[in-house]
Amino acid sequence: MLVFKFGGASIKDANSIKNILGIIENYKKNNLLIIISAMGKTTNNLEKLLENYFYKKNYKEKFNEIKKFHFDIIEQLEVNNKNIFLEINEIFLLLEENLKILPTKNYDFEYDKIVSFGEILSTKIISIYLNFRNLKNKWIDVREILKTDNSYRNAKINWCLSKKLIKKKVIFEKKFFFITQGFISSSVDNFTTTLGREGSDFTASIFASILKSEKVVLWKDVKGILNADPNYFENTKKIDFLSYKEVIEMAFFGAKIIHPKTIKPLENKKIPLFVKCFFAPDEKGSVIKDLKTSKINVPIFILKKIKF
Repeated sequence: MLVFKFGGASIKDANSIKNILGIIENYKKNNLLIIISAMGKTTNNLEKLLENYFYKKNYKEKFNEIKKFHFDIIEQLEVNNKNIFLEINEIFLLLEENLKILPTKNYDFEYDKIVSFGEILSTKIISIYLNFRNLKNKWIDVREILKTDNSYRNAKINWCLSKKLIKKKVIFEKKFFFITQGFISSSVDNFTTTLGREGSDFTASIFASILKSEKVVLWKDVKGILNADPNYFENTKKIDFLSYKEVIEMAFFGAKIIHPKTIKPLENKKIPLFVKCFFAPDEKGSVIKDLKTSKINVPIFILKKIKF
């Protein structure tokens, strides 16, 4: 059983989504669970929409911009299925209904309720598209099976309940694989919550841990984990192998790398985590796993910005 996670950059437009098709084709014989983030900059745009809504400003322009972005992608995917337009329009109608209700005084509560629509939209579109292309899958609303407390924007997992619900729902058959959302979840009283920074990666590690996955693959727009931030350093080098503890230590010192909360469930079950480039799926990428001795043979540079 494998867990794949596709981030916003890997599904930012129709061509990127079509690229996913080729990746999944190579693994369709496996029991596969796919975790998907919101498309491109949708989360940022939903945050701006939320801000206008919460502070009672005009939100309609941003709402229409988000809606147009998603419907443009649907048209470019050329799905000959009218249901996709109806289903996605229903989601936007639900979002619009939420925006017509006066917000509570709890910004974080409203944040989770509104921003979570990004993952619902992306997974619905991709699920319908892949089914249309004969990659049979079942769409799951992760909020039905991933349960948390009420710590909005940084919810804590209810592991016992989530494990029970996930194992009941995610039962593999050779005829299809599963698609669900990263980052979002719900409280035990069914209010939408989110998991905070690197939430989609964390979702992937939660499912992998509970379902005893063979490995997790994070599909990103870089060739793997690099020894420095390519935005600030030239001639960066890919690190082929890292231990769980090395990744946690790098993150602690400020490296923009996998968050420790993603690593811990995998470390507990000794499940390897692969970071691969969706532009070059045949390349090996980087592997994070249980290592007795360090395999890092290049210097690591971490840039920390100091605010005065």
